[in-house]
This record gives sequence, structure tokens and C-alpha cells, in this order.
Amino acid sequence: MSAYRTQARDTSLEAERILIARYRSMSPAEKIVIVRDLSRMTQQLALAGLRRRYPDADDHELRMRLASARLPASVMRQVFGWTGGR
Repeated sequence: MSAYRTQARDTSLEAERILIARYRSMSPAEKIVIVRDLSRMTQQLALAGLRRRYPDADDHELRMRLASARLPASVMRQVFGWTGGR
């Protein structure tokens, strides 16, 4: 019996082997597209969460709140002139 465990509990060993083989066969450009798409999806989910928390916020405020989750307050003030809450 192998000591290897899949990364996700709901994924079979065979499915994970196929997935890893596919990732290995991808070109760097294909991998970049996947990372870009996942990054965009993450940003969209974060913005959706901010819209729920701040339903009256306009698009600019939502973008500033998103940026403030990733950047220090000093950068937000210096670069964007934004002092909104986190």
C-alpha cells in the first residue's frame, strides 16, 4: 500500500495522476492562461464579497477596498490618496 495521498480528499489517485500528467504536458503559455483565469476569478469572487458587505459602494470604492486588502495602508494613501476602511 502506497503512503501517497491525493491533494484533495474527493479525488481518486488515478484522477490526480491524470491531472498531474496533463499539467506536465502543458506549455508555459497554457499554464499562464490558467493562472491568469484563476486570478481573474479570485478577483471577481472578492469583489462579489465586497459588494455584499458594502452594497452602497460604487465601483471605485470597491476597487479601492480590494486593493487595500492586498496593499499596506501607507501605499493606499501615497499612491491612491485613499484612506477608506478595510
